[in-house]
Amino acid sequence: MNLLWLLIKASWSSVAVAIVAGVVSGGCSARLIALINSAIAQDSPRSLIAPFVGLALLALVTGSLSQFVLINLAQDSVYRLRLSLSQRILAAPLQQLEQLGASQLLAVLTEDVQVISNTVFIIPFLCIDIAVMAGCLIYLGWLSGWVFLVVMVFLLVAIALVQILISYAYRYIALGRKEIDRLFQHFRGLTEGIKELKLHSLRRQTFFEQDLSISAAASQRYQKTALKLAAVATSGGQGLFFGLVGLLLFGVPQIVPQAQAVLPAYILTLTYLLGPIEKLMEQLPSLVNANVSIKKISDMGLTLAQQAEINSVLRQPPLQGWQTLELDQVMHTYYSEETRHAFTLGPLTLTLKTGELVFIVGGNGSGKSTLAKLMVGLYVPDSGELRLDGQSIVEANREWYRQHFSTVFSDFYLFERLISTTALTLDNQAQDYLKKLELEQKVTVRDGQLSTTDLSQGQRKRLALLSACLTNGPLTKTPYFEKFSTLRFWLNSNSRVKPC
Repeated sequence: MNLLWLLIKASWSSVAVAIVAGVVSGGCSARLIALINSAIAQDSPRSLIAPFVGLALLALVTGSLSQFVLINLAQDSVYRLRLSLSQRILAAPLQQLEQLGASQLLAVLTEDVQVISNTVFIIPFLCIDIAVMAGCLIYLGWLSGWVFLVVMVFLLVAIALVQILISYAYRYIALGRKEIDRLFQHFRGLTEGIKELKLHSLRRQTFFEQDLSISAAASQRYQKTALKLAAVATSGGQGLFFGLVGLLLFGVPQIVPQAQAVLPAYILTLTYLLGPIEKLMEQLPSLVNANVSIKKISDMGLTLAQQAEINSVLRQPPLQGWQTLELDQVMHTYYSEETRHAFTLGPLTLTLKTGELVFIVGGNGSGKSTLAKLMVGLYVPDSGELRLDGQSIVEANREWYRQHFSTVFSDFYLFERLISTTALTLDNQAQDYLKKLELEQKVTVRDGQLSTTDLSQGQRKRLALLSACLTNGPLTKTPYFEKFSTLRFWLNSNSRVKPC
């Protein structure tokens, strides 16, 4: 249902067209079954050839139309879902993203979106199968109301039994999806902490046996249980089908003797329906997986949207001739629900003036990183005020305020594409900086693209410094973390940028 709602929200008109075309295709299929029954009863008269060919062609055309519409709609929906979720992540406050964790965000962007993409591909075919099933059921009702009533009661009981199994499968798939978040966290530890793991054999063994293996085993266990329940539901569906055929052959004639004449048509139609029903049953695990992923994405989307920030390109230029940056009684508190512990930085009162070179020194955990994020506008103070040349920084101008800073943090990410306010001379500016940073033999710039970022950590830091200088933030040119937990700020009011 969540998957269908995703398509309806994308374009209800396309869904309507696909449904109408699918219903026509299903009706044609049901009418073909009736035509086949008539041809068998009448010893294949030639008068039925034209209707048979016409119905077959109409079923083919309308079925293909329904599939084409739904394929376009499904792929467009996945495309919009990816972009929408990415935009919400970009618009969410940094602290909220840090609380969610990179592993959870990565799992949603990769695992969940991929599951939905794979499942959306089968939706057009399932819609056609459902339309065929509906058309055949209508035909069965037209043949005999009493027999149809028996069949529907049997099907409702069968659907209820299968639904119970699917509900249990859904529960285990949801548990497995939660375990995926922890598994992605361990994968990050495997890739980002590989040096530490190789240097310490006990840590490597403990990580593999007590973290990665346990999480992978739990995910495997939940998935196995869910798929086994789905397999039981599929096998049970086939068994119920043969039970229904047996009921029609041996039970219905005893209850409704006059139905004996229509039983061959019923058996033929139900046998034809076995294919679509089996396909539907086989796809139930994928549908359940997709519903779990959609719910996960929906929950995260709503969470990210609750505190969304302004996320549009600003046309208002930053201040070039600023004089003072003030922190007035600024405080920020971290609170951990798990440990029920709070860490508070502040209240801090500080005035920075143009042209000053400022070093902020402190031990690990003293709040240097938090102070840097507060000063550049990545964190919102719990109390107190930031002022730039006397102008208070509030929600309405916080995005504008952030554009005054160029940064290289310790956990920086090096983008291959360079950005500059003077795009016409970007390549020339970058080439000059590459020479000053002694990287011109290793890296070139063409159309704003770095030729490579596959360098040593120190060289990557120099490239990050180059990128920060090109953004030409007029307030804090190059704040970055140095060794020994020292945070360095270089403040300059002029437009010239010099590497520190």
